[in-house]
Amino acid sequence: MSSSSTDQTQSGDGGVRDRTTATVLGLALGPAVVLGLARFAYALLLPSMQTELSWSLSTAGAMNSANAIGYLVGALSSAPLARRFGTRRSFLIALNITVLSLLLTATSADTTILLLLRALAGVTGAIAFITGAGLVARLAAGQIAHKPALLLGIYFAGGGAGIVISGLSIPVLLAHLPAATGWRWGWILLGLIGIVASVLTWLATRQASEPPPQPHHDRHWPARRFVPMLSSYGLFGVGYIAYMTFIVAFLHNGGAGATEITLFWGLLGATSIIGAFFWVRPISALARARGLAVILATLAVGAILPLISHSLPIAMASALLFGGSFLAVVTAVTSVARRSLPEHHWTPAIATLTVVFAVGQIIGPVLTGAISEGPSGLTMGLGISAGLLIIAGLVALAQRPVDDAQPFHDTVARIEP
Repeated sequence: MSSSSTDQTQSGDGGVRDRTTATVLGLALGPAVVLGLARFAYALLLPSMQTELSWSLSTAGAMNSANAIGYLVGALSSAPLARRFGTRRSFLIALNITVLSLLLTATSADTTILLLLRALAGVTGAIAFITGAGLVARLAAGQIAHKPALLLGIYFAGGGAGIVISGLSIPVLLAHLPAATGWRWGWILLGLIGIVASVLTWLATRQASEPPPQPHHDRHWPARRFVPMLSSYGLFGVGYIAYMTFIVAFLHNGGAGATEITLFWGLLGATSIIGAFFWVRPISALARARGLAVILATLAVGAILPLISHSLPIAMASALLFGGSFLAVVTAVTSVARRSLPEHHWTPAIATLTVVFAVGQIIGPVLTGAISEGPSGLTMGLGISAGLLIIAGLVALAQRPVDDAQPFHDTVARIEP
């Protein structure tokens, strides 16, 4: 081959890589909506809603548990829906319904209706998140070195982008509107941002190919090989969602104002984006799920810090460590599953992991809210959640190396999400 043709081939490969990265960046707006806006931004609106709607901490926690129950339903439904309607179509429809749920949340003060809307956002959010991850995993197929983990990191970092956007907009909005209606306008703003994101995401899906269908004789992925990682991921779901639900209320109760909350939430989101890339090499290099264990340990330290002091520097350090780690947990478990399984198992594996994660998220807010009703308040609830993150890291260390695992046909678990 001549030098000129070699250059053309390399240039062509570079162009493909650039298009792949650009497509994943567009798909990452999906997690920005379903995680950053539809799930995490609730924490910013919670103090206002709790005051205006006279909610107890248990009721406030139940709202996110309803979202997590919906997330569980969506995780169970995602693989069958992807097979029936196609991965891309399922992703786009679910994303658009999630955006609609954000707008509808502004229309009612009825607790039951709000619970149902939070649950709806959970159902469609899970479907969009899982099917989008399947599209990205397909785009990552055939990539070399650390590129697959990097592409997954970009996708999951979209959740951090949503946190940054909501953190820069919602506290400012609430500070300039009457308390009685501010939370409603907050949900409307989130919905409008979601509309813009969904249009850009639709453009990106046009460049994404459908993952291959699962063979009819091989639709059960070997989940028993991953019991420690599944257990760790479930404990992570309990511990992290408690922090993400109540940390703003905790800081608010400690005297933090709108400016401090904006700085905290913005830093949390920004570092979650940076962390998604920072952890790529450790995730790729560390054997078994040791990368996951290291990330969970860092996460636990970040969760403990606000319990030590209400000072702004400590809060910022917490945002730095927690924000820089929590989305990397998702990248780590997805990366392990992707490296360990054939391509047609990726979507059901991600779905099963999300089911376990969703169960943890159901338990977390209600458990923390109920414990926080006691004399120690949110300090006790958040302390227990931090302890669960430590346990999750220890459990992850029990995950066996992939090459020592038993053959697929000896360990097939009958899990069909």
